[in-house]
Amino acid sequence: MTVRQLCANVVNRIAAGEVVERPASAVKELVENALDAGASRIEIATDGGGRRLIRVADDGTGMTRADLDLAVERHATSKLDGDDLLAIRTLGFRGEALPSIGSVARLTITARHAGEPNAWSITVDGGAKAEIKPAALSQGTRVEVKDLFYATPARLKFLKSDRSEAEAVRDVVRRLAMSRADVAFTLGSDERAPVTWPAALPGAPGRLARLADILGTEFRQNAVEVRAERDGVMVEGYAGLPTHSRANSLGQYLFVNGRPVRDKLLIGVIRGAYADYLPRDRHPVVALFVTLPPREVDVNVHPAKTEVRFRDNTLVRALLMHALKEGLARDGQRAATTGGNATIAAFRPATLPRRGAFDWRRSPSRPLPRGAVAAWAAPDPGFAEAAQAVFDVGGAAATARVEVAEPAPDLLDRPLGAARAQVHDTYIVAQTRDGLVIVDQHAAHERLVYERMKTAIDQKGIARQILLIPEIVELDDADVERLLSRTEELKRFGLAVESFGPGAIAVRETPSMLGEIDAAALARDLAEHLAEWDEALPLERRLMHVAATMACYGSVRAGRRLKTEEMNALLREMEATPNSGQCNHGRPTYVELKLTDIERLFGRR
Repeated sequence: MTVRQLCANVVNRIAAGEVVERPASAVKELVENALDAGASRIEIATDGGGRRLIRVADDGTGMTRADLDLAVERHATSKLDGDDLLAIRTLGFRGEALPSIGSVARLTITARHAGEPNAWSITVDGGAKAEIKPAALSQGTRVEVKDLFYATPARLKFLKSDRSEAEAVRDVVRRLAMSRADVAFTLGSDERAPVTWPAALPGAPGRLARLADILGTEFRQNAVEVRAERDGVMVEGYAGLPTHSRANSLGQYLFVNGRPVRDKLLIGVIRGAYADYLPRDRHPVVALFVTLPPREVDVNVHPAKTEVRFRDNTLVRALLMHALKEGLARDGQRAATTGGNATIAAFRPATLPRRGAFDWRRSPSRPLPRGAVAAWAAPDPGFAEAAQAVFDVGGAAATARVEVAEPAPDLLDRPLGAARAQVHDTYIVAQTRDGLVIVDQHAAHERLVYERMKTAIDQKGIARQILLIPEIVELDDADVERLLSRTEELKRFGLAVESFGPGAIAVRETPSMLGEIDAAALARDLAEHLAEWDEALPLERRLMHVAATMACYGSVRAGRRLKTEEMNALLREMEATPNSGQCNHGRPTYVELKLTDIERLFGRR
């Protein structure tokens, strides 16, 4: 076949396929244009999930008649000062969004520049450009996109339901609203009432206020501020506590120079920073902002501008890891407030009849069938059964041991208070000056042991104890080879293994701080994880999970009775240990109930 030049209309539709994948893509391009125009207020409205109508209005600088005529031409842009594609300081740069949208929809742009006597309007219908006409608009720009993809019917078949497309639009606007807390956003659709995120104050407080408006007050209550800077690269934002996590990674929001991105490199760094706190099936909630010189990042690697490439990946990764770890370590003793809220929600106060209300079916004088129990004699559902079980004192009282002595006043002022009782030989109940704390003794001690192991590894290695009788563990030949190839490194973790013939190893030494453990199960678990880990990762990073597993084996188990002195010692060590607010699996180690919340349960407030 001969080579031929494609016509302009076909070229525009090909570009539209790259830039405008769905209505949310068009909304993203138009809102970014509004932000680049210096808008302080942006209004977005959609109909049919953006399929029938997309309207974006802003109060930015607008466009002159000449600019408006050129804006719908391919490769025309106002966002590059020269020809240097690495000097991009705006959100848009490709010069293809407006002509691409106009080639597959009915596009109308109305704009007014401060230097023009009136506004101007232009229409592009399926790639056909109309004449510019005078229009009425007080300020800024208004863009309307109707019947998206009507000129390419095949693309309509790939769109999802109106509700799904509207949700995608909402997600795009949410991300852009997070990136610019100083701009007011209003989003409305035919399915939902309009929602407005007002402009916030500049700086970290305003950013946190905007994040709370979008992600909810729970994120604000459980967010840790992170910040680090090195060699012109700055990382700042907020990271959720490990106990405030989700089952997927949709709650991770990343921004590079104000641009929302989905970068696998940064996502991997986040997972690594939370590796000591969360299991694999839980994901943190974060909103992180990376700022660096434009020449240090390439934003021209993806048509939809959702991916970037850093000139120095190592620097960005290290800085992001440092910022997250430093922030989590600083507030690691906190547990998510959702634990206390969930505890309060578990209690259901009994509902008493209103004064003067009478129900004959509950009357003591009503005759009852043989064997029946009077309704008035059976209590209404009061506390939830799960919560009620903790306070069940029926039968033998061996499951609840109460400290009757008056606690020392200085202990009441400590963050975790003074131990007063052990419930079900599993939970420690402590009293503080303004409430009470419930501690899961196994989860708390598991974290304490794990932190001691990490400290010992960093200093001089973990002390080992020699087993009187070595533990012989039978494994596959491949697993045996993996373990024996790491014998020197494993000794740093207090585990000494050696070959014991074909398909077996002998465990001769175990970490002394763990006491008596199941060495065979530990060796099998280690062999399984060595088979899964990526060899490119540092050994310490890969073996930290094994250290966490060792800590789980050697911690105080649920069901073990503790003396008052032991309980108080555990509380004091928790207060002095970083990251003690959650166990190695991301679960909270304690729940705090304020006195005001308890009084609210009983109607005293």
